[in-house]
Amino acid sequence: MKVGLLESRAARLSGYWAAYLRELGVELTSPGLGDDEALALGRESLPQEPVTVQLALGRVLALGRVDAALVSQLPAVSGDAWGEALTELLPRRLSGLPALIALPDLPAEPGETERVAAEIGLRLSPGGGRVRLALDRAKPLAAGPKAEMPPLTRASHATVGVIGPRALLDEPVLAAGLRAALESLELHAVYSSDLPLTEVFKRAERMENAARAQNGDRELFGAASLLGGKSMVRGLVFVAPARDGATHAALSRIAAKMHKPTLLLDLDAGQGGGPELRAFAERLQHGAAIREAGE
Repeated sequence: MKVGLLESRAARLSGYWAAYLRELGVELTSPGLGDDEALALGRESLPQEPVTVQLALGRVLALGRVDAALVSQLPAVSGDAWGEALTELLPRRLSGLPALIALPDLPAEPGETERVAAEIGLRLSPGGGRVRLALDRAKPLAAGPKAEMPPLTRASHATVGVIGPRALLDEPVLAAGLRAALESLELHAVYSSDLPLTEVFKRAERMENAARAQNGDRELFGAASLLGGKSMVRGLVFVAPARDGATHAALSRIAAKMHKPTLLLDLDAGQGGGPELRAFAERLQHGAAIREAGE
């Protein structure tokens, strides 16, 4: 069986799934096109959908002929049909796709990753013994990579927190323009996708109805609350993927609860924030200069 593995840069468990599938002995293949070309393919097929969905679809199409494609299922926000069921919705919108299998990503319930891995292993490999052996060998990677709090200050730069889904912020083809724009404006950007998830979800416990909230909402709220509580962070930029109404609404709700200057942007591939981001940067830098003069 030939299997395509879409190793999204936004997924925290890519290393686990790659190691597990190698231990299973399945024939793995990756997209045959770069991300720019894959995005163009996805945009052509689903021009009205969120840019993150277009990128995922383009990567599937770039696999060529495979029996199945494994796709990381990142945390979804409330009302986000694509985030909740990407692998189910894509075949309904576009015929001829291979079987799409969702791979759970952090955070997961205890044992969920291994349970789903066992189910996928039995589907892809004929031997239960080999599945058990592969599970044992890949288990050390099941917790995902460890992350430390990134630096919150940088000389001569005002610090800004950037809050958005990992599927946007961690994909260079989507977020490179924003990152370059923040750098050119002499802002020290601290990205929500770089924060330790344990601290993010601990902070998310303060969220209203946290126990019933979607993991995507909790991740975004926890990151915003964590960075918003740091005195070094002068303001928060909330970034939603272009044409993603559910994420835009979720970020708008979170931004309204913050006690620092905020900016909400819808970002398409290659965009950098434009005059809105420049005006916001000037506001933060002016405020920082006033505070420094008064000290």
